Amino acid sequence: MRGQRAAIVVYILAVWFVISFVTNIIGPLMPTIIGDFRLSLALAGFLPFSFFLAYGLISIPAGIAVEKYGAKRALLAAFALNLAGSLAIALVPNYATVIGALFVIGLGMAMLQVVINPLMRTAGGEAHFAFFSVMGQLVFGLASFLSPLVFSGLMQRASGEVARDGAWDALLDLSPTALPWVSLYWAFTAIFVALVALTWGMNIPRIELASDERAGTRDTYAKLFADRHVRLYFLGIIAYVGTEQSLANWMSQFLSVYHGASPIVEGAHAVGLFWGLMSVGCVLGLLLLKILDSKLVLAIFSAVAIASVAVALFGTREAALLAFPASGFFLSVMFSVIFSLALNSVSQHHGALSGILCMGILGGAIVPLIVGMLGDRIGLRAAMTLVFITIAYIFSIGIWARPLVRNDTVDLSRIFGFSKQS
Repeated sequence: MRGQRAAIVVYILAVWFVISFVTNIIGPLMPTIIGDFRLSLALAGFLPFSFFLAYGLISIPAGIAVEKYGAKRALLAAFALNLAGSLAIALVPNYATVIGALFVIGLGMAMLQVVINPLMRTAGGEAHFAFFSVMGQLVFGLASFLSPLVFSGLMQRASGEVARDGAWDALLDLSPTALPWVSLYWAFTAIFVALVALTWGMNIPRIELASDERAGTRDTYAKLFADRHVRLYFLGIIAYVGTEQSLANWMSQFLSVYHGASPIVEGAHAVGLFWGLMSVGCVLGLLLLKILDSKLVLAIFSAVAIASVAVALFGTREAALLAFPASGFFLSVMFSVIFSLALNSVSQHHGALSGILCMGILGGAIVPLIVGMLGDRIGLRAAMTLVFITIAYIFSIGIWARPLVRNDTVDLSRIFGFSKQS
């Protein structure tokens, strides 16, 4: 039994890796798709829009489906959606297909995230849930870091800049010569076929949802939405995901337009480093939250994030190549802190509130699209200053938040033997 549970934990970590790898390939792909399909920035903005729109629409229904049909059926349905979306792009790689397919993939990814968190608690045990959750975030960050690098390697091989080998040739030969990036979606198709087969054969345990994981009734959601603070925290999640995705999806295009950086080399590497530093920031954030109030941590990281983005947008080429990835480090703690502050600000209905907050992932659809639309009119640099507003709103949460329960902190004076009297 213990071996079976360990296998499921490894399986969940692998799913986290796939979710991150597939999701975060969109950012480095943006400049290439813009060039291949001759898109305006506004049309390009619909790529992340379609993906994250699915997250906002399916989060609550997916939670209800998990309760009704169980984890295994939900996982199989999610992987089937991912498979269908990836195969559609691989077979018919045009703009309209990519938009629709990214929406379908987004539906699957949202369902996966709803399932695997409670499944990890069940498989790993409540006592180890925090540890495995952090491990999952680190795996997620690793995949986010590697995803742009794999894209870069593929494109360099396709262009002849790097010698090709058998494994890469097999993928590239399946794709149109003018669209070598499509080979990634052939690879994703194969991965999702394997995951469907693996999941079908696994003995997935039944999830006993905790009170803070259960979906609520319609009346519960209406009651929560009537609470002003719930709406403000919901906007906070929109602001965070909008900021994160605007930077991740537009930085490579920005570096190409304003600094002549290669999207398949410097741009892709900057996106990878952005996600990698975000993982490092998560670890540091965990330590800071043990010694500082979460509101203070949020305010500090938000203020420095604004400075980092300012350097990225208005600094030199070398500064931008460093400051864009560095902004990922300072964004790292924001989602978890906003989420926890929201949950700690209400005394009940935490499961329904979690569903509402997850709907805030819609920010990843809305804000990058607005940036793209503005970019066509006023230029991408001016358009990306929109994130100053979203980060400023996140900073404000560190001021006005009044949680019923504050995060538990360690008294350093006791650890090091100091006292106020001394």
